[in-house]
Amino acid sequence: QFLYFIGTMRRVYGRALVACAGARFNSTPSQNQEVDTEDVVIEAAPEENPQRGSRESSGPLDEPTMKAETREEMGFKTETRQLLDIVACSLYSDKEVFIRELVSNASDALEKRRHLQLVKPEEFPANEEPPAIHLSVNQSKTTFVIRDTGIGMSKEELAANLGTIASSGSKAFVRQLQESPNAAASSAEKIIGQFGVGFYSAFMVARHVKVYSRSAKIGSTGYCWESDGTGTFSITEVDGLPVGTKIVLDVKDTELSFCTPQVVERVIKKYSNFVEFEISLNGGRLNTVDALWMKSKDEVSNEDHIDFYKFISGAYDSPLFRLHYSVDAPMAIRALLYVPQSHTEKYGGGRMDSGVNLYCRRVLIQSKAKGVVPEWLRFLKGAVDSESIPLNISREHTQDGAMMRKLSTIVTKRVLKWLAAEAKTDRPKFERFVKEFGGFLKEGVCTDQIHKMEIAKLLRFETTKSDLSYPLVSLDEYRDRMQANQTHIYYLSAPSLEMAKASPYYEQYRENDLEVLVLTEPIDEFVMNHLETYAKFKLQNIETFDAQHDGWVQHKKQQIEGEKKDNTDDVKIKKALSDPQCKELSDFIAKRLLGKVGVVKSTNRLRDSPAMLADHESAQMRKLYKITGQQQGPPPKYNFHFNPEHSLVVKVHSLAVSTDAEERETAGLLVEQLFDNAVIAAGLLDDPRTMVNRLNTLMTRMAGDVEPKA
Repeated sequence: QFLYFIGTMRRVYGRALVACAGARFNSTPSQNQEVDTEDVVIEAAPEENPQRGSRESSGPLDEPTMKAETREEMGFKTETRQLLDIVACSLYSDKEVFIRELVSNASDALEKRRHLQLVKPEEFPANEEPPAIHLSVNQSKTTFVIRDTGIGMSKEELAANLGTIASSGSKAFVRQLQESPNAAASSAEKIIGQFGVGFYSAFMVARHVKVYSRSAKIGSTGYCWESDGTGTFSITEVDGLPVGTKIVLDVKDTELSFCTPQVVERVIKKYSNFVEFEISLNGGRLNTVDALWMKSKDEVSNEDHIDFYKFISGAYDSPLFRLHYSVDAPMAIRALLYVPQSHTEKYGGGRMDSGVNLYCRRVLIQSKAKGVVPEWLRFLKGAVDSESIPLNISREHTQDGAMMRKLSTIVTKRVLKWLAAEAKTDRPKFERFVKEFGGFLKEGVCTDQIHKMEIAKLLRFETTKSDLSYPLVSLDEYRDRMQANQTHIYYLSAPSLEMAKASPYYEQYRENDLEVLVLTEPIDEFVMNHLETYAKFKLQNIETFDAQHDGWVQHKKQQIEGEKKDNTDDVKIKKALSDPQCKELSDFIAKRLLGKVGVVKSTNRLRDSPAMLADHESAQMRKLYKITGQQQGPPPKYNFHFNPEHSLVVKVHSLAVSTDAEERETAGLLVEQLFDNAVIAAGLLDDPRTMVNRLNTLMTRMAGDVEPKA
């Protein structure tokens, strides 16, 4: 980790010098100076430098009495000064994170003291004050003070921990716990610090820093560490210090916003609201909401979930579903996720950001984190906490892309399992979820190639056999009630279930008792195209498929042909066009609709409708091309199939072969109307106004023989 830190420092060093040139150092190091790969240590200054003056700082403690004769001034090594400048100017993207870093250090100190009081009570007696973190700010005095009642530091620890950048006392403490035969896993898991640079973020906003600290070990003396970050620091013995650490920042005039309670409260609630110990600001407690994801399910009540959901999502209602789980392998993950009652995208509010925050040991790493869950799960609200994810030094971003993808995969699979369980537990409630968030699931099928089959199990559709109690059916339910020998899973795009049942394309399937999924949303057809198959059955659009080729229909046909019917009285003789008549009508239609149609022929797919289009483009794809401006060139030619047994088609043929010119013209008008009707049934008619004049003409001819009454 230290080598990675050194490499990072070297890469951004040039940018840091530009940002801070002439403002940070008394002397400028050589550009060829390289940073040693060993821990940066302190060394005595070659000569005494007078202490720089600083303003008196206010805080929860009275100003302690320093023993001037014990003052020892030390100097940062040249490399340390360079690294300190980089930390102060270039490492962090937001200056406000210095509050997060100082609070995290205070939390670690409290956790260390709690642990040592348990394992070494003879050296570390019980705490006289309750474990807490106190902050106070004073804009008029330009002070920012943070104090904890934690483990504190001795003189040697102050020099080692604050005089050496990238020397993490918390990391060393965790290492000792792990190496101990009686390792306390719970204490190790609660330690936040890793890199040993967080303290130095204070120099982003402070011109002078004082650290008052006294170790909790019996017989310890208090000391004050102070520095302005320009090359030296001093350590002075101090009388009257309580156990713990107090940090006093003399804030720069340009950063006085961090001396206002409103700003500090906002930053605390953003980053450190779920720190385990109490955090107070000017006497008032800030962190009143617990990190519920760190607790056992049995410890959290429904009211706690509602309060936490409202806090983390900014909502005013209660969640529809919730998932509370933890896992230790293959990664340590604790998550608390909620499905809200509704979402804003349906109101045209634009694409939502992810609603899941990423934490590491209760401390916020990324708000509305990208990559924790896939984009199609952006409607989820909640928190994911993992100590397994590698962070960059600033702890503002994750470092290893492979680990983040692994985290996302684990969380996504768990969410899919959770939603599948909810579907079985409460069907009406899950159907309400599908109606509200089904579009996100369908987006997942189209964009998430890894999980699309698992997502497809959650999809729900109306079908031609839907009942009133449960109108929505899953693909698994459809598969389970398919006809014997049925070849495909069939679907039809239509604005509604009623219109689907009235479609000419459905007539053949209705006759053969084949269930058809009804796709009523524009995205549904894209979902089917991306799925292609489900449970080894092809997803087939009935507009482009003749049901006579289905295995169930062929089986029925063989059974019927094998039965000999003795009684022919019930056989209905339908008047139909012969093959020569069909040829005559096909030629007439092709001539009348020249330029609009391709193949014109009779078909046996229709039962109640006179005509239909066949092998045409998808209506939804046509709309998409039109919206995106991709529709170019002349209108396509459609294959036009007519029903030779339909009475209207038979009459049109009679008019078409008539010697009367007016009757032939009427036949032509009827053919044009039949064609437009077929285009409408396929959902492909762009402008219905083109039919108005023709309909008026046809109605006039129908009413031509009616004499008006006087």
